[in-house]
Amino acid sequence: MSKRGRGTKKTPVFAAVERDGKIRRRVGADVTGETLKNAIREEVDTRARIVTDENSAYRGIGLEYAGGHESVCHSTREYARGDVHTNTAESSFALVKRGIMGIYHNVSREYLHRYLWQFDFLWNHRKLNDGERTAAAIRASEGKRLMYRGSAADATI
Repeated sequence: MSKRGRGTKKTPVFAAVERDGKIRRRVGADVTGETLKNAIREEVDTRARIVTDENSAYRGIGLEYAGGHESVCHSTREYARGDVHTNTAESSFALVKRGIMGIYHNVSREYLHRYLWQFDFLWNHRKLNDGERTAAAIRASEGKRLMYRGSAADATI
């Protein structure tokens, strides 16, 4: 049986999710307090309230945010206390895990961030139909170029 949580050798991924809003995920170097708090500082507005699990790495971050910091204690089987829960982030991770296992089967750490971008795009546009989502993807690509190291003529098939 594989280990869960911080005891695994899996690549750490940080997620910041707005309630009924958007998600931003990133591959992390580790799950230390410094790394997690820096990720929160980069992604979250200081007027927000921070809600996490009981990981001690988050201790003290609430002092920097107007809404403070609340957490649920999964180790005591507490998963929600009113509107304090991490269910939104956890359900989004479940979708990523199912997508990777069911579609891609395996993803290297080197390219994981790109797969996360795709899943974030789908999550952030989940209320749109397929045509609207396609139009949003095209709009997002405006002004960007896809560059290859060599020319297409050099590629062998």
